[in-house]
Amino acid sequence: MIHLGPYLLGPNETENNGIYTGDAKELALAIPDESVDLIFCDPIYDRIEDYRWLAETASRVLVQDAACLVWCGIGYLPDAIQALQEGGLSFKWQMVAGRPRGFPSRYCMNRVFSNWQSLLWFENGKSWPVLTISDLVFSNNPGSMMYHESWAKNINPFIHWLSRFLDSGVVLDPFTGGGTVPAVCKMLGRRYLAFEIDPDVAQRARDRVRNTQPPLFVPEPEQAALWT
Repeated sequence: MIHLGPYLLGPNETENNGIYTGDAKELALAIPDESVDLIFCDPIYDRIEDYRWLAETASRVLVQDAACLVWCGIGYLPDAIQALQEGGLSFKWQMVAGRPRGFPSRYCMNRVFSNWQSLLWFENGKSWPVLTISDLVFSNNPGSMMYHESWAKNINPFIHWLSRFLDSGVVLDPFTGGGTVPAVCKMLGRRYLAFEIDPDVAQRARDRVRNTQPPLFVPEPEQAALWT
């Protein structure tokens, strides 16, 4: 078991272990410096100040040479990138989750069909994945609507990138929503700390994690390449 400030994390989550209800900006204050190994999150795209806060928090809580993976809406890319850089992180790469069927982009007033979603790779120091990654991953079907709102994402990109950026340690998701990152962490045998400000959404996320099957075994580092 791992203690992260007042939080107790284990390799397999339970209803009351890992997802906490409250404002991420307050909850994150309890996270010790340099105690998180990866940040993977999906903020609300038009809240640019949240990207700046995320970078400032990541600069403190991430271990040296760790990655911050953050989703961003296409129309908000310039502002989000600027905010993340102003918050203290360095830009590394832009990755893409492709969709075989596009949907009307709200940002472009429904006159453009968007066939991809952007995942920004920022870093604290010089980060590298533990396994070779692709910067383009296709989603075979939409995300599960039962766990969050209409922008829910398919888990395929989460599985690919999370499994290759971290083989052990703690994942932080400060805007967990329907709990996709925690659920994938449980599937892969990774530990996590997640925050959600809406109590009802947080409970649905806990239910989702509880109903997610853990791995049959957690591989040793030398087995990870074969397992993933």
